Amino acid sequence: MKNYISNDAVLKQLGKRLLQYRLNKNMTQAALSKEAGVSARTINRVEHGQSTHLSNLISLLRSLDLLQNIDALIPKPAISPIQQIALQGKSRQRASSSVKEKSETWSWGEGE
Repeated sequence: MKNYISNDAVLKQLGKRLLQYRLNKNMTQAALSKEAGVSARTINRVEHGQSTHLSNLISLLRSLDLLQNIDALIPKPAISPIQQIALQGKSRQRASSSVKEKSETWSWGEGE
């Protein structure tokens, strides 16, 4: 999927895929609801491309045996060799502030 696809389009595609996995497992929404511990209404909403809590999505993925695919969705980030040396075995806790570009040299208004 490309970055220019809307969030709604991504949700609809995700819902269609989860619906197909549920049907491939020959599960009703009620059966998946019971196994995942979420309401049948939540499953219906997700399958129709509506938003849900992330914890609900995790429960559905687990019940459909898809949780292991999280690594493909969000792979573990690689750390550059330079960062490894700088961190000396520690994990990074925050991002550095961005450097602002200078648009023009500031002056006291001389020459106006």
